[in-house]
Amino acid sequence: MARGRISLQERVRRRTRAGLVARSAERELFRGNFDTTPEDGRHRFLFHVHGTAGVGKTRLVKEFEHLARERGALTAYVNETSGSVPEVLEAVCRQFAAQGHRFKDLERMLAAHRERRHEAETAALAALDPAPDGAPSTGGMALARAGLAGLGLVPGVAPFTAVLDPEQLAHGADRLRSVLAARFRSHEDVHLVLDPASVLTPVLAEELDTIASDVPWIVLLLDTYERTGPFLDAWLHDLLTTDRYGALPDTVVVVTAGQHPADPARWGTFADFMTSLPLQPFTEAEARGLLASRGVTAEPVVAEALRLTGGLPVLLSTIAGTRPAGPEDVTDPSATAVERFLKWEQDPGRRFAALAGALPRLLDADVFAVAVDCDRDRAEELYAWVETLPFADRLGGRIRYHDIVRAPMLRLQRGRSPQGWLAGHRRLADAFRRWREAAGAGRDAGRLRLDDDWCRLRLAELYHRLCTSDHAAVSDTLSDLVEACDQGEALAGRWVRVLEDAGRDALLPGVAAWGGRLSDALRSGGTQAVLEALLTGTGHAPQTFPPDVRLQGAGLGPPVTPDGAARGGVPELTGHPVTAGPEPQDDEDHGDHEDAEHSTDRAPEERSRPAALADAALPPALVARIHRDRALAHAARAEHALAVTALSRALTLTPDDARTLALRGECLRVVGRHAEAAADLERAAALDPADAYAWASLGAARLALGHPEEARTALGHALALRPDYAWALVRRARVARELGDMDGRLAALDRAVAVDPGSAWAHCERGDALRAANRYRDALDAYDRALALDPGYASAYASRGVAHHRLGHRDRALADLDRALELNPSYAWARERRDAVVRDRDG
Repeated sequence: MARGRISLQERVRRRTRAGLVARSAERELFRGNFDTTPEDGRHRFLFHVHGTAGVGKTRLVKEFEHLARERGALTAYVNETSGSVPEVLEAVCRQFAAQGHRFKDLERMLAAHRERRHEAETAALAALDPAPDGAPSTGGMALARAGLAGLGLVPGVAPFTAVLDPEQLAHGADRLRSVLAARFRSHEDVHLVLDPASVLTPVLAEELDTIASDVPWIVLLLDTYERTGPFLDAWLHDLLTTDRYGALPDTVVVVTAGQHPADPARWGTFADFMTSLPLQPFTEAEARGLLASRGVTAEPVVAEALRLTGGLPVLLSTIAGTRPAGPEDVTDPSATAVERFLKWEQDPGRRFAALAGALPRLLDADVFAVAVDCDRDRAEELYAWVETLPFADRLGGRIRYHDIVRAPMLRLQRGRSPQGWLAGHRRLADAFRRWREAAGAGRDAGRLRLDDDWCRLRLAELYHRLCTSDHAAVSDTLSDLVEACDQGEALAGRWVRVLEDAGRDALLPGVAAWGGRLSDALRSGGTQAVLEALLTGTGHAPQTFPPDVRLQGAGLGPPVTPDGAARGGVPELTGHPVTAGPEPQDDEDHGDHEDAEHSTDRAPEERSRPAALADAALPPALVARIHRDRALAHAARAEHALAVTALSRALTLTPDDARTLALRGECLRVVGRHAEAAADLERAAALDPADAYAWASLGAARLALGHPEEARTALGHALALRPDYAWALVRRARVARELGDMDGRLAALDRAVAVDPGSAWAHCERGDALRAANRYRDALDAYDRALALDPGYASAYASRGVAHHRLGHRDRALADLDRALELNPSYAWARERRDAVVRDRDG
């Protein structure tokens, strides 16, 4: 043959590579795409492979990668072993480097991301008060987790953060941002922690654009998209269809593969640029071709294989891999699918090992040794064999049985030997418990859920306990799920899946019902709906969570109005009502720069309580905590009456919980029920005298009741416990105003803006104090700072307008007062001040 030409035989071998004798239409479609230029309307930039488990998606994607490399493409393959956008980018960098193309800038930024995440944890913890023993408090741990997650969780972390120390909640996301900003050298470093995709992806786009001149095509293959899509799909859509991350070279082709079709709501407008490839089970001709390529041609064997598999490639490959010798091997029509998978394996030890390996959801050599319960050398030998089985899918350094094979194996063991089933799962549960305890030894419990290895061990432990019908395992899993909800939907989803998997695999209807209910809730309403479903399912039917609640910075204060401006209301809860206008004490000082604190909420009728799922229960303290979380969500929407109701529910379960009493007392204060508020807050302070939050709120309630001296005493306790408590400092300034102590008022406000320079509310209050002292120009400076921080702060505009009027700046005064009324048309005090300016001008 002429040198360089490829033989006919080699062509045949390539076309039947890895047994892929089917899917010719899909392969030709993908191959042909490289024959069209990006300018050609037939060219596609995205291929989405989808179909049921076992239909051969991964094998086809791997074939696509081979076809792309034949055309000189630079390729990267990513599956569920990458759990975030930064991890996906790390996988891409590694594979491109292995092909001779380093993305040095992106590698540098990824290294910086890892470093900054570590620094963020250190900085966040250092900014929080330690517990009495010197260790970081539980609240500090929760805040650190929210900051460390770094995926848009600050602001916008799930609102279930009542475990945080209340005074920590008074600082808010602005405080955390300022901590990180002070720690890091640039805003880019802060964004690299809080929103890594927004910083890293433009670098990826630049690297791709640079490398495009050296390679004809760049192909990214994203497999197991049913697992990775929840965090990749929106990112990929933005990358391909918008300029958010920069321009991509038009030689990029992306392949995604998962069980579900592409989301039409997201990808519908991209239909002309993508190809959907739904995979069905093999046709009879394709199935026969695959069996023939493995040497299985005897008609009785082929007929039985077709009957058992329904044309699913993974089952066909399993049967073909055993190479049945003759028709006598397929004569038993009552044999189960599992027996067919292993029928031709004569070694009973291997047969047992293959079945035992199905018990864990994920296998490595250590887990397998426990599952088969034999000596280490024999376990190593058997594991090496199991790794070669066609249904053992590789996931990084581990393997997982394909679902279509694993499910009948589990059913076989459960029915054949119930005691063996229980013994195997108990053995595995004990092993995972020991490994989990060793992984957590000497570490702070609040930080363990940041550790993926610890979470994996805990979830496996719970799965195997559930499979033994351990009743306590259901409650333990649900309790863990509440904690997981604080970390966001991704982690909560892993706990929900363990209930789904155990309920299905162990045939436990109650556990499966929990999994299905919580999965539906997570999908439809996020972690808020999960917590509501937990309450409903355990017989604590709650009112519905308010929709679309997002607490500023994990529910951390200072309170935030619906227009986003920091105000001086509830120090722990967000969602303070829009300022309706200050109430003037006299012509010079119009009083509080905080909302009217009146709520028109009406608690809806209780829904009828559904029957509890299974017979599991949550500990009363945990149910109470969920009710506290719901209260935070209600307060985020200024639904303070509903928040009071939720907190009252919590107190029926934990009547002596000081934190819950303090929260309810503050909510009662906000809705104007000051006497009741003071009673709750006094009891909270008595139960926990070290709670600065309770003392501060008590001071505000006592001032509202007309007891300034008692208010000063309570606020003094708060500030003795925490001298830099900005919210309490502003409240003490108000007490000083009531007592006629001008110097004390200004001193408190000077301290407040020093410790919390990002508080527009504190600057505005200080402006009022300066204006009352006839220091109008200094007051203007204070109002300017407040408005620079919060351009939508109506009260600051009104106050600045009055200061301008006092200085004779009528046009500026009118402009400011007009802006205040534009922001809040019902602002009566601003309208009165504007009328006074007009009269003065026209008179």
